[in-house]
Amino acid sequence: MKQEEKKTIRAALGGALLFLLFQIFHTQLNQGDNLDMLSAFYLIAGCCNVAFAFSVFSQGWLFFSNRLSKGRLYTAALFLGVSIFDLLHTLSFVGVPFISSYISSGESLWILTFSRLASSIGILLIFSKEDTPVSINDKRRVFRKAFLMILSALALFALSQTLFPQLINLAGLETLKQIIDMVVLFIYLMTVAIIVSPGTVEKSASLLIIIRSLIFFVLGQAFFMNLAAVNDLDYLMGMICSGIAYYLMLQGVYQLTIEEPFQENQQIEAQINYLAYHDDLTGLPNRRRLMQRVEDMIVAGEKDRSKGFSALVIMNINHFKNINDSLGHFAGDRMLQTVSERINSEARRNEELFSMGADEFAFLMMERSSLEGSMTRARELLGLFEVPIQLESGEYHISLSLGMSIFPGDGETAEQLIQNADTAVHNAKDQGVEIRRFVPAMQMKAKERLKLENDMRRALERNEFYLVYQPQVHLETEEIVGMEALLRWDHPKRGLVSPSEFIPIAEESGLIVSIGEWVLKTACQQNKLWQNAGYQPICVSINLSMRQFLQPNLAGKIGSILSDIGLDACYVDLEITESMTLDKETTFDQLKRLKELGVYISIDDFGTGYSSLHYLKNMPIDRLKIDRSFVQEVMEDSNDAAIVSTITSMAHHLKLKVTAEGVENKDQLQFLRQQHCHEAQGFLFSKPIRALEFEKSFLKMLMLDIPS
Repeated sequence: MKQEEKKTIRAALGGALLFLLFQIFHTQLNQGDNLDMLSAFYLIAGCCNVAFAFSVFSQGWLFFSNRLSKGRLYTAALFLGVSIFDLLHTLSFVGVPFISSYISSGESLWILTFSRLASSIGILLIFSKEDTPVSINDKRRVFRKAFLMILSALALFALSQTLFPQLINLAGLETLKQIIDMVVLFIYLMTVAIIVSPGTVEKSASLLIIIRSLIFFVLGQAFFMNLAAVNDLDYLMGMICSGIAYYLMLQGVYQLTIEEPFQENQQIEAQINYLAYHDDLTGLPNRRRLMQRVEDMIVAGEKDRSKGFSALVIMNINHFKNINDSLGHFAGDRMLQTVSERINSEARRNEELFSMGADEFAFLMMERSSLEGSMTRARELLGLFEVPIQLESGEYHISLSLGMSIFPGDGETAEQLIQNADTAVHNAKDQGVEIRRFVPAMQMKAKERLKLENDMRRALERNEFYLVYQPQVHLETEEIVGMEALLRWDHPKRGLVSPSEFIPIAEESGLIVSIGEWVLKTACQQNKLWQNAGYQPICVSINLSMRQFLQPNLAGKIGSILSDIGLDACYVDLEITESMTLDKETTFDQLKRLKELGVYISIDDFGTGYSSLHYLKNMPIDRLKIDRSFVQEVMEDSNDAAIVSTITSMAHHLKLKVTAEGVENKDQLQFLRQQHCHEAQGFLFSKPIRALEFEKSFLKMLMLDIPS
């Protein structure tokens, strides 16, 4: 575009310089008496003008009829008329016998004047309005109007031939012509001003060409206005400038109405094509492109077996949902970009990285010599994330799970290879390992997982879920001071399904929100029933999932449930995990709203997550629950003992209660008492039991212990 702007500036300066030089040497240039030579050049220049003007018409009217626009049609119609009048003017001015017998040279100048007037007004009207597409019917209508206007003008001129001999000698007619010439010059200049007005920051190449055309129209008009005699060279210069203007108009209109829209459409199509095959966030090729590349790989491999193995690795960021939910989507997006950049920067020859959407990537490794080499390369990719990822909120260690399928062997089509690698990565996550290669047995497990999810969607409606309760004991008095409500699923065909099996599926599918709400409501209703039955009121602990905790209206929902049931909020303890506290602002805001209800807040499985002690001291929480993994080995592992002792001491200093989970023997109990742990729960006191059994075993015993 800079080059086109320079051309336009040079055209303006060059034209002005040409006109100035011509005027300086005007007398010398007009000393030649060869009128025949001047007429010959004038005829050539005039015929070129007519040819260029007719080309503007034919281009706009006959070619690329599928790209019609108002500006293009009106320009074509305008220059059809201009070409006809310029032809009449040229032939009559040079004295062609048949034409000059009807139109004298003086009359031909009036044809030229009105031709310039029509072209200037037409160009002004066309380029001062926004161009819009038109249909074939519009084309016919414009043609009819233009043709009728041309015929009317010719008829009017023919009728006026009887008046011209009387009018041509009138003194005022020359003044009128000068006024019209000035008006034409002003209209051309005004059109330039309208086009270059600050409507857009940068003018297109086509508009700059049209501006150059208008510059030569202005220059030609200036020459026509500077005539000293009929055989003046200014006539010829005016015609030459007009020819250049017509040619530039032809070029500019073509670019404006044909070439630039075509290029713009090509760019749009290229952008659409890019978006169709690339991920918008990371810029990586997407799943659709992966399908094509794997299909090409399979075809090439079948033709040439010497290419060896090809491996497709599906990568999944572990616990990305927790990170994304806790830190926010902006941080999650930035993490995905960083992960993709880190892997892509290490890609070698015959390796390519793809985005599978969300937190999944695919890494295609072609022409490998052995399966072992593919596994080695996959482990190298895992090693890239030993270095933490830097985000605005700090450094974060992440890990990836990888699933691999091999060609040939693990699938005959692109879809099978991708699906099998995806199955392998989910198996790796379930098994808690870094990388797994696909084996057919995984397909059965994946199908079972899908069936389990479908069954879970109907489990609430069919009342297949139920709650069990595990007592929480005060260590000094050995009294029951609370209970934890735990979810169980009695499948009609499978029997009891382990929570470790169905809870992760519920989390991933989003079913955990509706299930968690049912747990909350059911546990509160049961606690209220026991209170109404006269049992001593105790607190019920209920676990919140990440999805539940991040609901904006969570406090409102819990408040409504407690209000409907009539349970005092002080008898509810909501348990969250450390991973929910990564985004401190969201966490503090949510906890504040929950505390305003009057419920207690506990951090479950403390010591296994990522919480900051700095944030912990400011959080509105009431209790820490020491994870069972520390308690179980407290008598055998000095490190676990030190961790439990440290957590307990820290909780005391922060004025928080401490509950130990997983207490299974008296030695553990004695150790916890020595550390001044407040409460405990575990199999030593009771396994989780149903409501009726809990009532008989603990609530009735609790009533017997109350002094009368």
